[in-house]
Formats: sequence, C-alpha cells, structure tokens
Amino acid sequence: MTTQADLVRQANAAWAAGLRLLLDGRAEESREQLRAAARLYRESWDAGAPPDAWGRPIAVLKALLLAGDDAREAAEWTLATGARDAESPIGRYAATLALLVLGEDVDARVLGSTLRDRADFPQAVADALVTLAAADRAGYLLAVEDVLESFEQRDAYLEDVPVADTVLVLQRLAEVRDCTVDLPASTLLP
Repeated sequence: MTTQADLVRQANAAWAAGLRLLLDGRAEESREQLRAAARLYRESWDAGAPPDAWGRPIAVLKALLLAGDDAREAAEWTLATGARDAESPIGRYAATLALLVLGEDVDARVLGSTLRDRADFPQAVADALVTLAAADRAGYLLAVEDVLESFEQRDAYLEDVPVADTVLVLQRLAEVRDCTVDLPASTLLP
C-alpha cells in the first residue's frame, strides 16, 4: 500500500522534474510533471497527512499555477482544509495564496497582513502577498525583488533544484492583477 509519505516523495520528484524542464525552457513538458506533482501532493494529504502539513496545499496551488492551469478548485479545497484559521503561518500562507487565486484580494490582504513582522515567516513573501493583493505595483516590485534575492542567497533548494518558484508563482498571480513587473536576470528564473 502506498503511504502518504511515499506519495510525497513521488510528488517531490515530479515537482523537481517539472521545475527543471521549466528552467530549460521546455514549458509544455514541465506542465505534465507539475500537474502530476499537484495530483500526488493532494493524494498525500487525503492519504493521512498530518493536519498541519500545510506545505502540501501550497505545493498543489503552486504546481497548478506554474502549469498554467485553473487552480480555483484547489484553492477552494485549500480553504476547506481550515488553512485560513491555522495557527501556523504556513497554513495562513496557504490560505492567502488560495484567496489570491480566487480573486478575494481584500481577504487575502487582511490574512496576508497577519504574516508580516513574524520571526517565523519570510518578511519579503508576506510583503509581496499583501502588496499584490492591494495591486500596489511599486510595493510589489520591491517585495518580489527581495523574495528573489532571498532565493539567490540560499544554499539549499527542495529536491536540489535551484529555482525561485515562489517568485514565479507570485508573477503568475500578478498577471491577472496587471501587476507583473520586470525582474533582474537570474539563473533561478527561466
């Protein structure tokens, strides 16, 4: 029997393959892997993941957004998991992403604001979420550049794939708000 941990390992492998393909400019091929990752992360949650495994709903949303798919159903599911009321900042991050996917920007701004000024959550990501929800292009530019810089300063990446996936996801969410910004060239972006 496949356990939730087995499903996460499979999802991580598909996620890594999708990101590598995306970085290599092979977007169509990356979509297949990213969709598989989303499906496997969701299955792992349903297969008995711990109730605070908020990285899984985040990964589902990110994978679908990077695949260019409609992530609204996954966003509704994320909110149904109780992420909005999570004590964990990662749970509230999942809910904030979900609210942004659903276009509920006022709620996303309010919830995202609870992530600011916390020692246990990246300030730049919180700022990017809030400024994006407010359609504040100037504030978003500063915040997303800081997110990119934080990725460039890392020594470790999920599955050893050096990519600024959060930046890519934020830019996808910015597209529908007419807030996409030009970022400096980086080896961590396609």
